[in-house]
Amino acid sequence: MILLPSVIFRKGLNLKEVVATTLADDYASAVIDEMASGGFRRALGRLTVHLAKEFGFCYGVDRAVDYAYQTRTRFPDRAIYLTGEIIHNPHVNDKLRAAGIRFLSDPHEPRDPLGPDSVIIIPAFGVTVSELANYKQRECTLVDTTCGSVLNVWKNVERYATDGFTALIHGKVHHEETQATASQALRYPGGRFLVVLDLDQTQRVCDYIRSGGDRRAFLDEFAHAASEGFDPNRDLERIGLANQTTMLMSESLKVGEMCRQAMIDRYGEAELNVHYRAFDTICSATQDRQDAVQSLLDREQLNLAIVVGGYNSSNTRNLARICSAQLPTYHVADVKSLRSPTEIHHRPVDAPLSNLAKPRSQQEITATDWLPATGAVAVGLTAGASTPNNVIGQVVQRLEQFAGESLPK
Repeated sequence: MILLPSVIFRKGLNLKEVVATTLADDYASAVIDEMASGGFRRALGRLTVHLAKEFGFCYGVDRAVDYAYQTRTRFPDRAIYLTGEIIHNPHVNDKLRAAGIRFLSDPHEPRDPLGPDSVIIIPAFGVTVSELANYKQRECTLVDTTCGSVLNVWKNVERYATDGFTALIHGKVHHEETQATASQALRYPGGRFLVVLDLDQTQRVCDYIRSGGDRRAFLDEFAHAASEGFDPNRDLERIGLANQTTMLMSESLKVGEMCRQAMIDRYGEAELNVHYRAFDTICSATQDRQDAVQSLLDREQLNLAIVVGGYNSSNTRNLARICSAQLPTYHVADVKSLRSPTEIHHRPVDAPLSNLAKPRSQQEITATDWLPATGAVAVGLTAGASTPNNVIGQVVQRLEQFAGESLPK
């Protein structure tokens, strides 16, 4: 049988103007537009909401969602699948499900065998090398929305692999983007990767670089975070730093500095370039949102902060981490989390990643007396890169409703 090449769309489907009105209807907010053009603040009575100057949908997310809508319009009678969530926001994903786009990651979603009549949308996170090869082998039509910032990281990982460096990836090992990034190293003979979640794991890697250690214990800890056949005695001699683009910038920089110093301690400064490489691969949109919320915290006298976005959104959780270091912070999924002037449901900033698999109600805790009952109140507001403006606007309006009520003294 002769396999036909897959049709791959990477620059849209020439229907941007056709879907523009639908996208605006689904995700735009007049409230947020007014705030963005009016000094990023909105005052009503005793309440002032201060909006970070960078927030919500980034270019890559906006592009991915746009392409998904174009795909549905271009192929109205064909089965369309997303390999997984297009972005980490439940409202956007549910809109796509409602439009008839089926998610290969949904365990109970019935689907026909994938083949030439199937249209596969690759999300902003990208997919692994093996997944992409499978879809091509089946001659599926592919709509690739992989973010350019992710592609930039992949180029560096490929460069590390070709030059004999292990890719040390700062990220969450089960995150779709990190899995896709790690797979890039395996495209080349001898390519290797190791994923570190945080500074504690990085410290253990650095200790091993400096003086070795218990090889079996090291492999047990990183059993699901390293390439097959990984040997720390061999594969930590030369490392190149990469990262999941939505990680906390300051932490990624610290990971790099720790590894750099470990290599200097082991091999000497003169040999550093032989054993360590690093490139700045933090997504500019992620960094802009982190910088903007830090600027807001430093500039305004706030009573509390609200961060809006999916609980499984890495960049949203990191925005909440930044805010929580300075004042009471509530990471909420949407307006439904704001139950009353005295009750809010939110995901704790320090909640373990393991609870992301649980239903929303089991991820949230309840805080009471969260909104000052009397006097002027200033709320800092930001949202992750996968949060649409209409969801943010609904939160603003709910805050105004609560602050205008007769609150208990």
